[in-house]
Amino acid sequence: MSSPPVIAIIGRPNVGKSTLFNRLTGKRSALVSDMPGLTRDRREEEADLAGNLVTIVDTAGLEQAKRGSIAERMRQQSEAALAAADLVLFVIDAREGITSDDKSFSKLARASGRPIVLVANKSEGRAGEEGFYAAYELGFGEPVAISAEHGEGLSDLVGEMLAALGLKYVRPGEDAEEPPATARPIRVAIVGRPNAGKSTLVNAILGEERMITGPEPGLTRDSVPSDLEWLGRKVRLFDTAGLRRKAKITEAAEKLSASDAIRAIRFAEVVVLLIDAERPFEHQDLTIGDLVTEEGRALVIAVNKWDLVEDKQKTLKELRETLGERLSQVPGVTLVPLSALSGRGVDKLAKAVLDAYDSWNRRVPTPSLNRWLEEALARHSPPAVSGRRIKLRYITQPSTRPPTFVAFCSRPEDLPKSYIRYLTNSLREAFDLPGVPLRLNLRKGENPYAKHKR
Repeated sequence: MSSPPVIAIIGRPNVGKSTLFNRLTGKRSALVSDMPGLTRDRREEEADLAGNLVTIVDTAGLEQAKRGSIAERMRQQSEAALAAADLVLFVIDAREGITSDDKSFSKLARASGRPIVLVANKSEGRAGEEGFYAAYELGFGEPVAISAEHGEGLSDLVGEMLAALGLKYVRPGEDAEEPPATARPIRVAIVGRPNAGKSTLVNAILGEERMITGPEPGLTRDSVPSDLEWLGRKVRLFDTAGLRRKAKITEAAEKLSASDAIRAIRFAEVVVLLIDAERPFEHQDLTIGDLVTEEGRALVIAVNKWDLVEDKQKTLKELRETLGERLSQVPGVTLVPLSALSGRGVDKLAKAVLDAYDSWNRRVPTPSLNRWLEEALARHSPPAVSGRRIKLRYITQPSTRPPTFVAFCSRPEDLPKSYIRYLTNSLREAFDLPGVPLRLNLRKGENPYAKHKR
């Protein structure tokens, strides 16, 4: 019987290698801390990679070291792991970007001749975007965006690892080409201004009086999770404290509640912004909507107290017009009228949330993207700037959650924002991506696979 493939996790200190090791092995055998250099020896554990037995190796952080020092011995251990590996996960910290050590050790990894998957850890939120795109310069192709700490992006990473090792996803008793839908619950946060009816809505969804409700604003102070099944899908629902403008937050506990609600937005996958039909789209509602899209979460807007609205058609039209003007960065956001008190409209909300989640996770094949790009350029070619026409040569989708695209361009800094908007809107329309944040980033250069292949 052949031995399991060996997968070595390497990178400079404190990029999250041990956290990723723990995620992949399903154990907490590797110590995790913000202190660099905590891991010194190689640590090996067997793991189940989508039905395939593999050996995962955690290594000390690669760093420049003096001869005879502990750091040099740690580096030797890491180089030995690299030499014995069948696959290398080269981990960078997307929040810190590419450092000189990353560049130096990427040469060491490439010289090993092993297949390499580039992992951009700590990619949650917008803070990691710049480092994620800078990682292309290491020459390992598309980085895989993950957050080892929060478990985001791991299904994409497992898919890349299986492809690199020539393995398939294995169900018990049979083989399959693609992994089944994850059993992990979809994280859904209900957010909004105080007293919008968030806890009442959660009770209506759960079918029981789980949350304290009442006319007094500020009854909810913690982001409280509840597990349920919605239309056959597992969901973890978070009721959150009402978010008010900072100037109006005075009580210390409410300050903590607000920060907890903001944290829930950052780690949710779909956010339901609940607004009051009698006072719709006040400034704070729109501020919360901006925060949700800025963080790259899928957004659904629920309009509560719809039973109190007299002219429903006129009000719905006005709300959609306001939404189109004030949240223009995410056209097509679903608007769901409902009554949290009676539960009317909750089924439509469930469908809207699951549809938004699916769009947020949508991946478009690279050939389809490049056919779209050719057609988009033919319909409306890029403008000439200073007498020279800008060329767009290639597009790919490095990550989902939200759908993120990278187009390679001759002069990205000169491409007008209006043309980028045209491309973004065309992408949404062509691949059915309404109502979710969509990132389209430009990088200078040719097709990144022309020179570097794994």
